[in-house]
Amino acid sequence: MLEIAADLVERVRRGIPFVAATVTSVAGSAPRQPGSSLVVDADGTVLGNVSGGCVDAAVHDTCQNMLAGDHRARALHFGYSDADAFDVGLTCGGTIELFLRHHDPTTEPWLEPALADAAGGRAVAVATIVRGPEAHLGRVIVVRPGKSVAGTLGDELLDQVAEAQTTGALHAGRTGTLELGVADSHCREPMTLLVESNSPPPRMLVFGAIDHAAALARLGSFLGYQVTVCDARATFATPERFPDAEVVVDWPHRYLSSQAEAGLLDQRTVVSVLTHDPKFDLPLLKSALRMPVAYVGAMGSRRTHEERLTRLRDAGLTSGELDRLHSPIGLDLGARTPQETALSIAAEVVAHRHGGSGASLSTGVPIHHGAPSTGALAFSS
Repeated sequence: MLEIAADLVERVRRGIPFVAATVTSVAGSAPRQPGSSLVVDADGTVLGNVSGGCVDAAVHDTCQNMLAGDHRARALHFGYSDADAFDVGLTCGGTIELFLRHHDPTTEPWLEPALADAAGGRAVAVATIVRGPEAHLGRVIVVRPGKSVAGTLGDELLDQVAEAQTTGALHAGRTGTLELGVADSHCREPMTLLVESNSPPPRMLVFGAIDHAAALARLGSFLGYQVTVCDARATFATPERFPDAEVVVDWPHRYLSSQAEAGLLDQRTVVSVLTHDPKFDLPLLKSALRMPVAYVGAMGSRRTHEERLTRLRDAGLTSGELDRLHSPIGLDLGARTPQETALSIAAEVVAHRHGGSGASLSTGVPIHHGAPSTGALAFSS
């Protein structure tokens, strides 16, 4: 459903009921992936598709029947070996599982904000119980980074477990199913959640158009970040020098503030300050350290770092705010070249993101951090 949010959100704002048929699982050469949806609303409008055409007509008929009468959620299965699937044209050899749910925007306050977030490119995940006890079937929670959960699955403990796992799926940008077992009393009967994630790439903002920035932009892009290099000096901040990044010519603190005001920064955002110039660094860090971003690092010697801390304290930053600053930036890799320095910065960013120590694995530190307990929930997309 989130994949067609831009087309659906205005109709939801007008309070038009609809049925969403969403792919929950596929096998073989089925044409669409989990999260693909076909929506039929009460005005007869059809949005999206679930099969590229081969079973859409049959799904459309079921959606219309649900709008006209029985609103109970249900599953549909189509496979090559099924006579009905062959009749409607699923001859590709695959199988497809669908979940159909009736939505009434006037009784689902979570619906319009979730679709608006997805349509606006903001991170949001919608988790729906698509298999399990009838009392829970079709229940929904909505998860956003750093925000409280909307909706409920019908049980407080179940909400907590599902929230944690849905957050992980959102962080990874994954859409698919989560299996909730009876282990550890999470639920009395097995359940399956369909998690639909809308997760734009996290941002990496690199300030200072220097050789180290070019190397870091390349690594940041490789790690899946949307990278921006910003510098007030147009002579140095050129697309030719930074082919792996968006290039912005502006005063760093002004650009950072504009991005925050536009709602384009979040708790995954990385800020790397490589400018080496107090007139750029200080106003930039003063703003960045007061924003709810994931990581703020600044390049410089230890002497530069101490002088910078003194000036930031004089500017009114608290000890807690200053404790967020990673400076001198990066892990101790013995780096010498811009590429090696960029690697040390990227390594620190990854370690901070996942709670790693930065120590050598040969010392016996845990290899995996925050892994779910065995048998509780398994992501299966």
